[in-house]
Order: sequence, then C-alpha cells, then structure tokens
Amino acid sequence: MSDRALRVLIVDDEPWARRRVVSLLGNESDVEIVGEAGSGEEAVAGILELQPDLVFLDIQMDGMDGFDVIDVVGVDRMPMVVFATAFDNYAVRAFETHAVDYLLKPMERDRLLEALDRARREIGRDRNEPAQQLGALIAELRTRSGYLKRIGVSSAGRISIVQVAEVSWFEAAGNYVKLHVGDREHLTRQTMKELQSRLDPEQFVRVHRSSIVNLDRVRELQPWFRGEQVLILDNDTRVTVGRRYRDELIRLLR
Repeated sequence: MSDRALRVLIVDDEPWARRRVVSLLGNESDVEIVGEAGSGEEAVAGILELQPDLVFLDIQMDGMDGFDVIDVVGVDRMPMVVFATAFDNYAVRAFETHAVDYLLKPMERDRLLEALDRARREIGRDRNEPAQQLGALIAELRTRSGYLKRIGVSSAGRISIVQVAEVSWFEAAGNYVKLHVGDREHLTRQTMKELQSRLDPEQFVRVHRSSIVNLDRVRELQPWFRGEQVLILDNDTRVTVGRRYRDELIRLLR
C-alpha cells in the first residue's frame, strides 16, 4: 500500500454501531474516516461521491439493505467491502468460501484490526477477482434468502426502492436492465441472466432474450407475425414472445 491514508466509509443504520467502528479505528494513524451513512441511500451517495478505499457495510438495514447498496453502485464499481453481519454459521461459511471479509456483531477490536490489515494488503491490487468474489457471494446469499422482493434504483442523484411485484416487465438495455413500472421507467445495473436467477420463476417468465414479464400483469396472448406471439399487458403494452420461450410461457399461463 502507498503512504496515503486508507479512506474509510462506515455504513450502519444503528448510530451506536457506527460509533463503535469509529472508536476501534481511532488509533490507526493511516486510516481516514471520510464519512458515515445511516441508510442504504446515504451509503450509495457516499460511495459515489467520496470514492472510499474501504467500506464497512452493514447488511441488515431497513429499506435498502447492504446487498441493495451493491446492486445500485455495481459490483465492478464497489470499493473493498468488510461486511458487518449477525448472520448464522451457514452465511459465515459463504463469506469464507468467497474470500470476502466480514465482522460478526458485536464487533471485537482484534477481529476488526485483522480485517483492516487484510484491506491494507489488498489496496492497489487488481480489483477484478475481488469483484467476482463479491458477486458470487451475493448470488449465493440472495438465493438462500429467497426471491428478490425489491430493487434499489438511482435516478437524478436520488435512490428509490421499487417493489418487484409492481414491475410489469423487465427489458434489456445494454449493461443495464430497464424496469417498467406503470408509466415510469428505471434502470438497474445488472444483466438479464443475473436478474432472472433472482426472480420467482412462477411469477416472472422470460419471453424473449431481452424481456422478462410479470405474469400477474398479463391480460392476453395473441398471435403475431411469422409464428411469433405477443403478450398484451394490463396497461396495453405489447411484448413480443420469442419462439424458444413460447412453450414455457403457455405452460405457466395455463
């Protein structure tokens, strides 16, 4: 690591927990605490604005949780992360398997300093592998915790929470996915494949390589050109059904 201070952002929705981390880092001369965040929305803004080297990130926060923060920022743009968690032993093994550091609450000084030393060693190295490890960890824990229920989206400097059940359909948009919610549209930085793996397959079905539809929003299925079909949603939106996806869609509709 270079001689410059390690820039740290502390994220936790409990003030006492943030104060605990600040206190434990107080004697570390090479650590600069650049900010604190008490919510997922504040965390996203702080990460993008302050560009910290390291984030102590609470997972279990009301509203936008730690995983939502990473979804909005994007795994490839996240600084190094040390998770704060009260998760059970299964989840702890997942952290260890994917080589992502974590601290169990209540935090102990020796364990926090061990995580800090690890971060010091990692700063300046290639970020590609840590980003892959982080993405793999989130995928595993998300799968265990059930299907996706909400998505954090960023627009005009603000963070909004979208309830997945309110989304009519998802549309591929380059490196992003567009969420269609009534007459509104939002972007989230992930691929259709990643998103599909986290959605309830009995409610959200892939109908085209670029479209996933909420079956609760489907009004009818009509024939279309050249053997294809089109879905009519409850807001009159038309979504083309690709041939390779037709049989599974019909099965679910029945």
